[in-house]
Amino acid sequence: MLRRSAARFNPRILVTGANGQVGSELVLALRAKYGNDNVLASDVRIPAEAPTGPFEFCNVLEKAQVERLVVNHRANWIIHLSAIMSVAGENNPDLCLDLNVTGMRNVLDLARKHQLRCFIPSTMAVFSEASGKTMTKDDTILSPPFVYGITKVFAEQLGAYYAEKFGVDFRCLRYPGIISAKTVPGGGTTDYAVWMYHKAIEGKPYACPVLAHEPLPMMYIPDCLTGTVNYLAAERSQLKRNVYNVAGLSFSPDVLLKSIQRHYPKFNITYEPTVAQKIAHSWPDSMDDSNARNDWGFRNEWNLDAMTDDMIKQVKELKANGLL
Repeated sequence: MLRRSAARFNPRILVTGANGQVGSELVLALRAKYGNDNVLASDVRIPAEAPTGPFEFCNVLEKAQVERLVVNHRANWIIHLSAIMSVAGENNPDLCLDLNVTGMRNVLDLARKHQLRCFIPSTMAVFSEASGKTMTKDDTILSPPFVYGITKVFAEQLGAYYAEKFGVDFRCLRYPGIISAKTVPGGGTTDYAVWMYHKAIEGKPYACPVLAHEPLPMMYIPDCLTGTVNYLAAERSQLKRNVYNVAGLSFSPDVLLKSIQRHYPKFNITYEPTVAQKIAHSWPDSMDDSNARNDWGFRNEWNLDAMTDDMIKQVKELKANGLL
C-alpha cells in the first residue's frame, strides 16, 4: 500500500519507447510537472539530442532489463509506449506481434509484481467498419482487420483483466492520429498529414497514400500531452473504465490541403493509395469521447487552422536549425 500511496503524490515514472513521437514530448511534459529526475526515459534507440534528464537503454522484450529499471529507479508508474505502428506493422506482422504483445505482457506482469500504475495507449486501430463510422463509442464491436489493431485489442483486454483479477491500476487511452512537428513520422497510417507540412515547406509535391475524401480522427500533440498527463494524475475513483476514447479533430487530406494552401497556395498533392488507404478506410471518421470528458475532464483546444499555423512555424524552425 505504501508504494501506491506514494504514486499519488510523488510519482517515480519509467517511460518505455521514450524516443518516439508521443514519448519524446510526453517525457518533457511529465518532467515539467513532477521533476526532471523523477522521470526515467528508456528506449532501444539513443536520443538524437543529448538527454535532458535520466535515460537508459531498454529492450522491452527482455523483462529483466525492464525490471532492473523499475527497481533501480524506484518506479511506481510505468508508461509503456514501445510499439510497431499500423503501416509498419502490416509490412512486418511478425515483428509487430512480437514487440506489441510480448513487450506489453512483460510490462503488465511487472506492474502486477511491483504494484505500478500502468499506462499503455491504444488507438482507433482497434475499430473496424463494424464498429460504426461516425462518433464511434467506447463500447462497440472490436474486430480490427489489421495486425496493429489486433495487438492493441489484446492490450486493452489483458490490461482490463489484470485490473480485475490482480488489482493493477491499468489505464489506457485510444488515441486518434497524433500530429506533431518534433519527430519524423514512424510508420503510421496518419503520417501523411505530417508529411504534407514537410513537403509544403520544402516546395515539393507529395504523393498522398490516403485518398482525398477519407476523413480520420486526429489530435494535435499539445492536446494529446495535456490529456494524457491529466488522465495519469486522475484519482482512480474518478475513472469508471480502464479504456477511454479521446479525440480532437476529424479531417481528410483534401481538407488539410486547403488549410496548408493558406500559407503555400502552390502546394498540391497527388493521391497514390497504398495499404495506408485500406487501413484508413477501416477506421472511424470520428470518435465519441464523451466518457473521457465527463469522468476526468478531457478537453481539446486546437482546431485545424490553428494547428496548421503552429505546425508550419515549428517545422520551419526545426529544419532551419538542422533538427529535422
